[in-house]
Amino acid sequence: MCGLLLAAALLLAATALADSTPGRFDYYLLSLSWSPEYCAKSHRDDEQQCAHPYAFVAHGLWPQDEQGWPSDCPSRERVPDATIERLLPMMPNRGLIIHEWHRHGSCSGLHADAYFSMVEQAYHAITIPARYQRLSAALSISLAELRRDLLAANPAITRGALILQCSGRYLQEVRICLDRELQPRTCSSEQRDRCGERVLLRPVRTGAR
Repeated sequence: MCGLLLAAALLLAATALADSTPGRFDYYLLSLSWSPEYCAKSHRDDEQQCAHPYAFVAHGLWPQDEQGWPSDCPSRERVPDATIERLLPMMPNRGLIIHEWHRHGSCSGLHADAYFSMVEQAYHAITIPARYQRLSAALSISLAELRRDLLAANPAITRGALILQCSGRYLQEVRICLDRELQPRTCSSEQRDRCGERVLLRPVRTGAR
């Protein structure tokens, strides 16, 4: 128990010590959220996202350090309205877009529109296998098979660059580690799967409520 507490304390310390100077970080972490899981929980009243048949959507593109990560870097820049409108088909929540800029994008060293152009580039570079794009019924699948499907559809991504996150038994997010040129790279040791051997995917909504 003492060892676990010490490890947790060291992780928190590393996070707290991450440099929050804009542009000073090691790599990016692209987070793709499984929208049906987001909407099944306390967000079901989010009409911007949950009234639509989204599968994987962009949660964020997060600057990371090999240990820890920067956040909330100094910036007074706001996200242009035109940028928000352009992002909504892949990142379908205005509040999320603004939050992601202040929390993560501000640490990229880029202006808001340039940062979100990188989010778009990273998101559109990922191929989602067809079986997950219009999932009409709940799917129980092994973690190994889900990983194989994603890697087969994206040959440039290695196993060490792909992280799967669950909420209990349910798939929550797929995360992909990218270098600063948005090429896949091995994740740092802090990034690891948080799923069991089998994963449940909630079905994609068939249309507006």
